[in-house]
Amino acid sequence: MPPLESNRPALQPRARWALASLSLATLMPSLDTSIANAALPSLARSLEASFQQVQWIVLAYLLVITTLIASAGRLGDLLGRRRVLLGGIALFTLASLLCGLAPSLGWLLAARALQGLGAALMLALSMALVGDALPKAHTGTAMGVLGSLSALGTALGPSLGSLLLASVGWRWIFLVNVPLGLLAWLLAWRCLPQDPQATSASTFDLPGTLLLALSLGAYALALTLGDNPLALLNLGLLSVAVGGGVLLVWVERRVAAPLFQPALLRRPQLRRSLLLSLLVSTVIMTTLVIGPFYLSQGLGLATVWVGLGLSLGPLVATLSGVPAGRLVDRLGARLLCRLGLLGMFFGLCLLALLPVSLGLAGYLLPIALVTASYALFQAANNSLVMLDVAAQQRGLTAGLLSLSRNLGLISGAAAMGALFAVMSRPGEGGPADVAAVARGMHWTFAVAAVLMLLALIVACFDRLSEAPDRACRLPRPN
Repeated sequence: MPPLESNRPALQPRARWALASLSLATLMPSLDTSIANAALPSLARSLEASFQQVQWIVLAYLLVITTLIASAGRLGDLLGRRRVLLGGIALFTLASLLCGLAPSLGWLLAARALQGLGAALMLALSMALVGDALPKAHTGTAMGVLGSLSALGTALGPSLGSLLLASVGWRWIFLVNVPLGLLAWLLAWRCLPQDPQATSASTFDLPGTLLLALSLGAYALALTLGDNPLALLNLGLLSVAVGGGVLLVWVERRVAAPLFQPALLRRPQLRRSLLLSLLVSTVIMTTLVIGPFYLSQGLGLATVWVGLGLSLGPLVATLSGVPAGRLVDRLGARLLCRLGLLGMFFGLCLLALLPVSLGLAGYLLPIALVTASYALFQAANNSLVMLDVAAQQRGLTAGLLSLSRNLGLISGAAAMGALFAVMSRPGEGGPADVAAVARGMHWTFAVAAVLMLLALIVACFDRLSEAPDRACRLPRPN
């Protein structure tokens, strides 16, 4: 029988404040992933730039996070996770101030890239520090809290950005991070446990880090530049990404202290969890890309109803995070990881099959099932990995999990968005009609359901793991 909630030791006040600091360090970079989106038209006017130019205010931030987050986790393992997190919060806060004071688009883009570096340190180390700051019996709950705050930040970004834009101007979209950053830094400095003394003289793998950044940056740019992913420039960048990846593997086999340690990557559970995270993130981005078009063009809803409809998914994910984490602590991560994937599969099947005549309810109910199941999967999958990783590898492991999620988001936006565009194209090249948009949604969600079926198959290969159930079920507390 699984341990009951009452058998778990209660969190001490210091551990609660430590969790609060990690939550804030997760919320802030997630908030800045989407907070600038609503201000892009205003920024284009204020900075006298084209829409394509101001899009890089969003892309610069995401690309830096994606390319550096794995290296950020490894840096925390080497220099001390608490120390690096404090540096990341300070860097993020300073960069936010520079964004708010930027006199031109060039300065703003440079500050956003610096902000992305701070965000990469915060996202990688906040998850890694859960194992240092909280008892193992509360790992699932903590992962659920961090997942909820991540979803809340992404969901709150556009509405908070619109509110600040209408009231005090676009600069406060970035300046709002300054007081939050100071509070996060003080909480982390006061409540997180001190870093242990280093036990080895490992060096930072600079060649591997540069090659990883080159490969991931080229891959992300290949999927996001221009409107045609098959253009010559995009294909050239994709070739650079593949070549950089091959060279990275060659270099990692020869350096004394590789960024991707062979013993770590030989763990079947980690490889499986990274693949699952990539597939699930691709599907979640599908709902964010297709939703606005289906609600506005397929169902003909007014803008206000489109906004409310789109807010349901992130709201459900936010509210489900903490209960999902508690279920993981009680019932075990491996079972709930499968249940989360199964729930997402059924929700996507409903979206692929339900007729348009069911209206808004026919869209929102399956989306609620998909996002609640996503929250369950996130808490379970993250716990499954972080519970069974050595303390000196938590930073890199957390960075790899975040990297797989970001790559999934980028891939989903590009590949699934392109699929929807092709399948919803009218026969005679006219404007997309209701039937065409519905056809595009059904086909795209059918492909997403196939991806979730593949994820379920991958998740069922647990018996190949070197520790089938020990890594996913917490021991009964003494």
